[in-house]
Amino acid sequence: MQIDNALYTKRRIASRIGLALSMSAMAIGLAVLIWILYVLFSNGLSALDLNLLTHDTPAPGTEGGGLRNAIVGSLMIVSLTVLVSTPVGILAGIYLTEFGDESKTAELTRFVTDIMLSAPSIVLGLFVYAIAVATVGNFSGYAGSLALSLIAIPVVMRTTENMLRLVPGSLREAAFALGAPRWKVSTMVTLRAAKSGVMTGILLAVARISGETAPLLFTALNNQFFSTNMGAPMANLPVVIFQFAMSPYDNWVRLAWAGALLITMTVLILNILARVVFRDKVQ
Repeated sequence: MQIDNALYTKRRIASRIGLALSMSAMAIGLAVLIWILYVLFSNGLSALDLNLLTHDTPAPGTEGGGLRNAIVGSLMIVSLTVLVSTPVGILAGIYLTEFGDESKTAELTRFVTDIMLSAPSIVLGLFVYAIAVATVGNFSGYAGSLALSLIAIPVVMRTTENMLRLVPGSLREAAFALGAPRWKVSTMVTLRAAKSGVMTGILLAVARISGETAPLLFTALNNQFFSTNMGAPMANLPVVIFQFAMSPYDNWVRLAWAGALLITMTVLILNILARVVFRDKVQ
């Protein structure tokens, strides 16, 4: 067999150029990420103290204060969002994969899901404002959770569907051969086999909604005082960071950096815990 040295040399050069470009893009991305994290940590760590967790947001022009009301408000809104979006997204993903794979309903559902995945979050916030805020006459934490759920459900749904499709068909056939009904095969076999990927989708949804500001501006708004009433305007970290970061008060800007660091560290810790917990449990 005769080797075409010119063609071999050409392909080797093209491969090296592609590898060099890929490595350069990776290096640029890592450099930007490290720069962002450096600025975030250098400004956020200096603002972390006990008052951050024990005091509420301060009034304009006052010193001290913390983010207790915003932290509690964000935890309540995000927790309710996860409770709503997780079962809806997972069950919808199971339906698309196991029951209605080629049906018109599944095709329409995927089309709507793609639209919601690409829709700007402010559009979803305005939609919830029109149906759940303007009609009722007041902002609320429930409206904020509804807006965030519209963002989280498509992420969980699409990730669940993709992960279930990676489960080998032989696993389903073995379960059917033992006489298991389809609903039990879907929930106890395929879903369990794809548990790691589904958890990743849920964490992606949490990471996506944790820093969303626009939907909460139109739904939950904000509250300077501590409140656990989800039926009224509620403080939350994204809106507080948005307002405090643009303020002329140094104390507010310092709290904004601390809030941004809290959100970043929370998402990072959740991802690490999920990978450690589910690393050896799913094949």
